Amino acid sequence: MDGFSYNNIFDTKGIEYLVIIAFLLLLIPFWLALNRQVTIKEQIRKALGVLSASILKVPQGIYYFKNHTWAYLEKSGVAKVGLDDLLLHITGEVNIRQLKNPGETISKGELLAEVDQSGKSLQVFSPISGTILNSNPVINENHVILNEDPYGKGWIYDIKPTNWITEIPGCYLAEEATAWLKKELDRYKDFLSLNLAKYSPGTSFATLQDGGELIDNSLSELPNEMWQDFQKEFLNP
Repeated sequence: MDGFSYNNIFDTKGIEYLVIIAFLLLLIPFWLALNRQVTIKEQIRKALGVLSASILKVPQGIYYFKNHTWAYLEKSGVAKVGLDDLLLHITGEVNIRQLKNPGETISKGELLAEVDQSGKSLQVFSPISGTILNSNPVINENHVILNEDPYGKGWIYDIKPTNWITEIPGCYLAEEATAWLKKELDRYKDFLSLNLAKYSPGTSFATLQDGGELIDNSLSELPNEMWQDFQKEFLNP
């Protein structure tokens, strides 16, 4: 037995190691359970769809108007006009009815189109004055495009502006547009808080219980009366 020596673990640092190992053995199941709860919560969030400012598309070179329309002036001098991403996240998928035909003129604030969902509708007023050149047929053939690509393939009209310079002041651009849309999202939360109690007492689906985050497409499940109030509050000239 030459060369063999015995050390009592309790006389060395061994006891400290045992305590650490025991602590880790207790901590690991707790951590796994907690992580599983977080994963489930994230899965619920994804399934419900949470509407927050971070998911909004806000191209910085587009002019945004207070009635949640946008306009972009191309090199040709023709302006493309459509609906902003926040409005479409609030409503969910909608059908659109274009009320103007090529060759017709329109004034800023004049009725341009209507969006419809299961008999509930909202009116869209023109952000600019001009002559209608084209309406977009793609959004009638495949209305999902309106939600998926609102600033690209989801445009509504081509308009030749007549008062572009005088009508642009008062709209939002770049960082100012991003900040404004965040404020509009907060204003929509307040709108829901007031009107849910009025029209749908006891309804809580529009927010998640933890943190009060909005569910995407929340307006789609609400009654027609709330659509009309939303129209007055957010879309009317």
